Parts: sequence; structure tokens; C-alpha cells
Amino acid sequence: MLYPNSMNHILHHSSPMATATTSTTTTLLALVAFFITTLTSFPFMVSSQACQNYCGNIPIKYPFGTGLGCGDPRFQKYVTCSQGKLTFTSHTGCYPITNIDYSNQVIYISDPSMSTCSCTQPSKGFGLDWDAPFSFHDDTVFTLLDCSTTSSPMFSTTDYGGGSSGNGSSSSSSMVPQCDRTGAPICSFLYSCRAISMMNLPISTCCVYTPVDLGPSFEMDLQKLKCSSYAGFYSFNGQESNPDDWKYGIALKYKFNVYNDYPGSCANCERSHGVCGYVGAFNSFVCNCPGGFNTTSECLFFSHASSQWKNGAWWIIFLATLFILANL
Repeated sequence: MLYPNSMNHILHHSSPMATATTSTTTTLLALVAFFITTLTSFPFMVSSQACQNYCGNIPIKYPFGTGLGCGDPRFQKYVTCSQGKLTFTSHTGCYPITNIDYSNQVIYISDPSMSTCSCTQPSKGFGLDWDAPFSFHDDTVFTLLDCSTTSSPMFSTTDYGGGSSGNGSSSSSSMVPQCDRTGAPICSFLYSCRAISMMNLPISTCCVYTPVDLGPSFEMDLQKLKCSSYAGFYSFNGQESNPDDWKYGIALKYKFNVYNDYPGSCANCERSHGVCGYVGAFNSFVCNCPGGFNTTSECLFFSHASSQWKNGAWWIIFLATLFILANL
């Protein structure tokens, strides 16, 4: 005869085997959850490269890089990538890089303070650092706007220091170049733009010259030149008489080294989907691979190993899931 207390005991206490099964199931579920979390996150951590081959939508190749230790160290402080934006920096400011022509070794930058056919505004000018591994491309043309015809050294033989060179007391290197008279049509076209024509400026306040006239300092200080703004462009874009369609900006050339030879080790690295970089106190070459590994040569082995690790990790997750389902 079963008494009420005995019945309650049976109903409220499960068998040892059932308790063990429940405990095992819980443990297996916890282990599978741990493996899934670990194995799905770890491959992505491994596959992230310290040096990326894109900054936004601009491809990044040697000698440029997306961060410290990427590309050529000589270019590191001049070309940087932050939040998907590639920027060129000099002592006159920071400028967005709009494109890079790797075949011809030219970067194209824009100056937000530059005047164009659609907008005119005051500007301080533009200059390159004396030790920068860049120079102006021959196609770049600068047009100075709203220059004082009475005090601007562009229309006289006065040097930057304010002394006259008529008696030969000043060196020719300090001379401010005269305006290029062959560029007069460029002034006419620019001053016909609505944004500039509204200022009612006489054409005589415009001055055109090419980068070769900037001198060894590659400096264009509009305050010293007594000009309000400037427009820079590197192509007429097939529309010489239509300044609306000109390609505004500044084109800069760069060289890999004194011989302008592309490093063979870097070429091998990039062919194996790596990114060229440097490491150590002596800036030794290193190839940053897709698997998150660094080598001194190329990435063929490391890229393959990383791919196999990803595939193997997903197989482990799949088999672990089947195992837990079979034991439920």
C-alpha cells in the first residue's frame, strides 16, 4: 500500500539516470556554444591584416600604406588613411586624395580652400615640405586670383624679402617669377566663370604660372604674393574653353627611390595578395599577409594555411552540432 507521502516522494524525485542525462545535455550545449563563439570569431581575428590594400574606395599599393608599419616609411607622414579617407599632409594643411595613378606614379589631391569655376573663396595657398618625396606634376597649372597690381611681387622684380633685385643685391633664387604671359587665355576663361565674374575683378589681377616657377621650396604663399585665392588644375579635360569641365586639383609625382626602381621583394609580396610594410628600428621590409602573418618574402603559404583553418573550423562546428543533436 502506497501512502500519500510515498507518492509525493516518487513524483518529486527523478531517477539518477535522468538527472545524469540532463546534466550531460546541459554540459554539451554549453561546450557547443563555446566552440561556436570561439571558432566563428577567431578566424576573423586571424584574417584581419594590419595593413589594408584599400582605403575607402582607393586601392593602396606600395609606397603608400594604411597605417604605421605599412608601405614605405618615407611616405608614412605624408599619406595617411583614417576612417576610410586617404589624406595628403604638408605644412600648409591636410588635403583629400581623390585618386592615385600607380602606372604613372601620380597622386591627385584637392584643396577645399581652392577656387574653381563654381566657387571662389579666400585661400592661404599651397606648399610642399622641402624633404617630401613628392614634386609637382608638369601638367599642374596654378592661377592666382585677385592679386594686387600695385603691391604684389608677381608684377614686379621684388623678391620675397621686399628688397629690389635691380642692383643685383638679391640672389635669383629668391626672386618671385613673373606671370606666364602665354597663360593669359586661362585667366580670361576663369574670370568668365559666374562665381568669379560676380566679383567684378579686372583681368589684370590674374596671374598664371607653372610649378617650375615656384622655386626649390615649392611654396605658394598667397599672403606674401598679395593674392586672395588661387585655382589649380591638371587637365583641360578636352574642354579648354570651358572652365566648368576642367579637372581642378593638384597632381603630385613621386619616386620609389633615387633610381625609381620598384622593389622586387614588394612586387612578390603583392602578387601573393600581401601588403608591403616595414618593421623594427631599421625599417626592414616585411610582407603583411591576409592570414594576419608577417613574412620577409611572400604570402603563398600563409594565405593557404589561413583558408584551410577557416574551412576546418566550420567543419568542427558542424560535427559538434551533429554530436549534440544525437545525444539529446
